Amino acid sequence: MADQRYEVFRGEICGFGTASGHRVVVGRWPDSPFGPFADVMHEAPDGTRTLLAPTTQVAEFVEGTYTFDQVRIVPVVAERTATTLHVEAGDLVADVGTGRRSAVGWLLRAVPGPIARSTWWCTLIDPIARVVLRGVRTRGTAGNGRHEWYGATDQHQLTDVRATLAGDDLGALADVWPPVRFGFSSTPRTPSMVAVTTTIRHAEPT
Repeated sequence: MADQRYEVFRGEICGFGTASGHRVVVGRWPDSPFGPFADVMHEAPDGTRTLLAPTTQVAEFVEGTYTFDQVRIVPVVAERTATTLHVEAGDLVADVGTGRRSAVGWLLRAVPGPIARSTWWCTLIDPIARVVLRGVRTRGTAGNGRHEWYGATDQHQLTDVRATLAGDDLGALADVWPPVRFGFSSTPRTPSMVAVTTTIRHAEPT
């Protein structure tokens, strides 16, 4: 019988910045305890952090780990092809181009999937990820008894982005810098698409 303290989300995390200073993190989860869904975390140039979630249930779950200044429940669409990601989340619309596998992606592909997705591996490589990919963590906690592990299995570079917010063009693709401040981990500074398995362990009932 599966341990009910654990929940597993399988999908991709896309992180990018824009020339106007906006930073966006898109989570696309085809396989999750909530069924397929996507969510968007957006940090504006003034530092305002917004969660765009498709349901109250998803929003409350994400808020259990991350911190936002505002939360909006809106339809969230994340349509993926081999070379593109189309995102619509409220007033935010983005078309992202994905390119070749990165050097980190090739290293991740060399690790057998079951190992790369395991919590012990995520714990082992966390100190390395902190140094090599500044701001990135592969394990952490929000301090509320919930622990998370991020098992990355691939990474592709982003080639371009066309993004608007309420109709305003956000500018060309840029690094995710400074790191986003949603929680204990950011995305890589270089805009990328990362295939990931997220394992969440909840606190044991008291």
